[in-house]
Amino acid sequence: MSRSSPPHSPTHRLRRRRPVLAAGALLGAAAIAAGGFSFASADEPSTFQRVDNPYEGAEVYVNPDWSANASASGGQAIADQPTAVWLDRIAAITGGSAGNSTGLEEHLQNAVEQAGGEPLVFQMVTYNLPGRDCSALASNGELGPEEIERYKTEFIDPIAEIVGEYATANPNLRIVNIVEIDSLPNLVTNVGDRETATPECDEMLANGNYQEGVSYNVGTLGEYENVYNYIDGGHWGWIGWENNFGASADLFNEVINTAPASPDKVAGVAVNVANYGSIEEPNFDLNQTIAGTPVRQSSWVDWNQYTNNLDFGLDFAAAVDGGGGLLIDTSRNGWGGPDRPSGPGAESSVDEYVDGGRIDRRIHTGNWCNQAGAGLGERPTASPVSGVDAFVWIKPPGESDGSSEEIPNDEGKGFDRMCDPTYEGNPRNQNNMSGALGGAPLSGHWFEAQFQELMDNAYPPL
Repeated sequence: MSRSSPPHSPTHRLRRRRPVLAAGALLGAAAIAAGGFSFASADEPSTFQRVDNPYEGAEVYVNPDWSANASASGGQAIADQPTAVWLDRIAAITGGSAGNSTGLEEHLQNAVEQAGGEPLVFQMVTYNLPGRDCSALASNGELGPEEIERYKTEFIDPIAEIVGEYATANPNLRIVNIVEIDSLPNLVTNVGDRETATPECDEMLANGNYQEGVSYNVGTLGEYENVYNYIDGGHWGWIGWENNFGASADLFNEVINTAPASPDKVAGVAVNVANYGSIEEPNFDLNQTIAGTPVRQSSWVDWNQYTNNLDFGLDFAAAVDGGGGLLIDTSRNGWGGPDRPSGPGAESSVDEYVDGGRIDRRIHTGNWCNQAGAGLGERPTASPVSGVDAFVWIKPPGESDGSSEEIPNDEGKGFDRMCDPTYEGNPRNQNNMSGALGGAPLSGHWFEAQFQELMDNAYPPL
């Protein structure tokens, strides 16, 4: 999962947003026209036209698997919110994985029925690279580091076959593909002589299978005009430092421009996927100096050139070749409840000022597993801010990041101490406590206690 490592852009303050339409809502003729579709008569096929932002003028698919879990856990108020379908192993294609008992083909059929002839976004996460997540154990996958051909022929090709069947037959279906989270950034921050390097990430950098896999994923699925590929770009507390930002953008562009991928097959980037970083931090600014010390020098910011995912995401999307669109995962970054600050901290020191006022209440930005105190964030919303295609719930709230203790399993998932609430940390989080909740199941499995806490701490409140 996402890790941290040691001229800030202007802050883009949130404007009031246009909510994503609920399932079953009907779009008027003006909305259809704005979405870029031209509907032919009943006697001839519809004419497809690619749009700049797939979320504009469209409903978004409600995953029935997640919706049922949310309803059963008292989450009726949010059970109709759209969440992504995670294809995290070969068996998930036919419905055999945690959190996804419905197969891809059935999901797409459901999406066509939900759309009712109007534009609809179907969100999926393709997440099964060989040697997956080389810097952690909780989300390791089923394919070994050298199994790139299995990734292509047994994972991407079958997905593309199903997607192609529905994409070509349903021009009003907009398929958003979130590409391989935590992959490419790991090849920058966790290799070589970095303090955070792992042998597994060095191996994946050397064999090139992350780069080849992402290129194949983007190029193969991007053959269909109504597939919109968003490549995972990490988050501000991982890629925001200058030595990470530029190197990551260079690597992304190298992969995007390697066949079969190409810039015209990339809609943009997704940030904060399955993470907890805030959209904005309104109570402090990098240009401030408190008690004689710049805010950027505070322990929390730690010389990063960003403090939030909005500024970071907009700049990173602009630096990456392709459509330049941006998605921000807001499923667990609300940080509401009684601990949410209403203003900055005391000015007695820069650390008290920043720590007292920051929305993100994690112990450290390198903490990523089942974070205690987190809450649901902004609801899925189209075009909430200039330059942002949508706030989205890519990580389904209530699904675990990893087990808090070792659990034998046949999913290829290991035990990562960052999911252990007693763990005192490592160089990736500067040897801080993990901040994780106890009693967590394997990644992707339903975590009831976390779901209840996310609802309790939702911001905006439910």
